[in-house]
Amino acid sequence: MTERLGLSSATFHGSHLPTDRFSAWLAERGSVNAFRVDRIPFAELDGWSFEDTTGNLVHRSGRFFTVEGMRVTERDEPYGDGPYAEWHQPVIKQPEVGILGILAKEFDGVLHFLMQAKMEPGNPNLLQLSPTVQATRSNYTKAHQGADVKYMEHFVGPRRGRVVADSLQSEHGSWFFRKSNRNMIVEATGDVPLLDDFCWLTLGQIAELLHRDNVVNMDSRTVLSCLPVPETAAGALHSDTELLSWITGERARHDVHAERVPLAGLPGWRRHETAVEHEEGRYFKVVAVSVQAGNREVTSWTQPLFEPVGLGVTAFLTRTFDGVPHVLVHARVEGGFLDTVELGPTVQYTPDNYAHLPEKERPPFLDTVLEAPAERIRYEAVHAEEGGRFLNAESRYLLVDADERDAPLEPPPGYAWVSPDQLTWLVRHGHYLNVQARTLLACLNAAKAVVR
Repeated sequence: MTERLGLSSATFHGSHLPTDRFSAWLAERGSVNAFRVDRIPFAELDGWSFEDTTGNLVHRSGRFFTVEGMRVTERDEPYGDGPYAEWHQPVIKQPEVGILGILAKEFDGVLHFLMQAKMEPGNPNLLQLSPTVQATRSNYTKAHQGADVKYMEHFVGPRRGRVVADSLQSEHGSWFFRKSNRNMIVEATGDVPLLDDFCWLTLGQIAELLHRDNVVNMDSRTVLSCLPVPETAAGALHSDTELLSWITGERARHDVHAERVPLAGLPGWRRHETAVEHEEGRYFKVVAVSVQAGNREVTSWTQPLFEPVGLGVTAFLTRTFDGVPHVLVHARVEGGFLDTVELGPTVQYTPDNYAHLPEKERPPFLDTVLEAPAERIRYEAVHAEEGGRFLNAESRYLLVDADERDAPLEPPPGYAWVSPDQLTWLVRHGHYLNVQARTLLACLNAAKAVVR
């Protein structure tokens, strides 16, 4: 399979849709469907309301998700012997596991992948390239009383095809409370009808599209990061066993307690007619929208969304040791993680939230990335986060070459040099890489693919 995936990565002219025709195809799919998203006050939400007892934002069906409060306390041991850090924030509680699935099929001897032009209300440009299937359990069990999810039969039930990848992966731990999705890649057997809003693309074509801003959505990126490569850590600074031991140590040394609390009266947050927001205007807001989408299972609805304040910056610093590329990962604590720590990018911050701090209190490596000269930036694109729950949530994703001065061989506590092959090995198992690191892994593979 890895050889076939390599051939697909090296093929930049697909059998179905030429890459230079993709933008026109995506625009055409947008023009034949009616899309509209409007901000509304909370009072105009249909089916959603704030509970009298908790102030939580809930749907009358009891399905979909809830917006609640979360209290987190955290302390690092043995590196931190001071008081616990503590914060409060709104969080999305969505206990059901969704399916993110990409269908593969061979055409003219080359694997192609079935991608969908899907509208999400939070996408800055509404229409982006999503997996074949991108559905919560409420969606594919039709809690919304809408149409069936297309191609779902290839990912559930006894007649699905050959499984290429299948793992449970986390969603954004900063905004979801212990949310997971099933990330799947399945090679189809037999004929697969090509429906409207879908297209077959090679991995090489997708790699080129990953170099464009806001084209390949977050769910596609996380699934693509799960593509298998040969199981090897040859040349890595740390063996696989040493890496797993380091991760286990990081999880053990962080003393983290996260609990759901009522949204009403959440310290530091205030609610008014159109938003729940932080009293200092930082971080993010909870807002409400009404949606019209001609090609969705339900064509109109209202819902809450989380809207970040400011453009994020998400980056791996990269170095080569003895001819082997490495990236600098950060063992990140996010309140919504299932297991305390997951590996994140070197930098994963919204700079505006730290602009008021003195230099010594700013996050490690943030200024290194922000001040990186153009010749050191190996990859750069703006990508949106999950558009079904987040409004205009964009980050500038980068791969930045570093040297010993910027990022030493012996990094600070909580950071480690890891080879991309090791990341791909880890992502075959659940809850080792956070969603931003998985996006950067997909971007790293794309950057290698287009160098030809």
